Amino acid sequence: MERFYRLSIPIIACVVMTGCDGSASKEEAAGLKDADSPVNQEAVMALIQKTMDNMIFVEGGNFQMGDFGPIDPKAEGLFYTADTDDEPVHEVTLDSYSISAVQVSYADYDIYTEATGLPKINVEGRNVEYRAPDVPAGVDWFQARDYCEWLGEQTGLPFSLPTEAQWEYAARSRGQFLPFATNNGYITIGENFPTREEIIASTPSPLLGPQKIGLIPPNPLGIYQMGLNGFEWVSDWYDGRYYIKSANINPEGPASGEEKVIRGSEFGEGNRSNLVINRSKTPPDLAYEKPRGSLTHRSPTIYTFRCTHDQK
Repeated sequence: MERFYRLSIPIIACVVMTGCDGSASKEEAAGLKDADSPVNQEAVMALIQKTMDNMIFVEGGNFQMGDFGPIDPKAEGLFYTADTDDEPVHEVTLDSYSISAVQVSYADYDIYTEATGLPKINVEGRNVEYRAPDVPAGVDWFQARDYCEWLGEQTGLPFSLPTEAQWEYAARSRGQFLPFATNNGYITIGENFPTREEIIASTPSPLLGPQKIGLIPPNPLGIYQMGLNGFEWVSDWYDGRYYIKSANINPEGPASGEEKVIRGSEFGEGNRSNLVINRSKTPPDLAYEKPRGSLTHRSPTIYTFRCTHDQK
């Protein structure tokens, strides 16, 4: 696995601890809840170093984005999905960037909320049943965006959510014709995809939910569980016809919209839902357009994320 990072612990310490310029204002600007807490400082330092260690450098290039079935010899000219929002397949050119090998865990997110004085997430109701330190944090789009931007404040690097094109390019190991983001492009339960029992054992819930991060082998690029462990937020607004008019170089999606693109699938769905080309959508705040009884928002449990940055 090719890891890519530029920061060392001493440099990170300058970002999150006092003394680098004789002023405490740096800590305040970083959003630390208690700048004098050694535990908080050490936790943030460790999180930043862990994050940098887990960044995978993705060399830019060209690829055919979308349902590549008709041009994939393995698919015998057939489309992989019956959807139309992943058509037409179109050429995209991306600059190099780095993306996290793993989704952001609850343990990671708890350090962030403590450091910024925000409340812990998903500590009440049914959501708490799917909460474990080493499973992906369930968040809305705004929470995911804010976490990535906070990483940028700590490191001085342009951290953000990946664009949809960056996500798919990395999931397909630089745009290869791989239907699934596993080690070989296919799914074999018990070998490169967890069994039902392994998934259930990942959280306190007796039902299917998020699986432990790193439970299955990474894709050939070294990235784990892309599209295979819940939905993942990307930065783009959703437009079902966007592929018809998409920019060919570093596309960033529509300028505005009402729903954000999510990649991946819900838990317990069939393998076809895990196809790396699948596109879904949901409001960024997870609100229902019309309340469903007492329910006004979707459960955040299945909505996860990872961060990226484009500095070489």
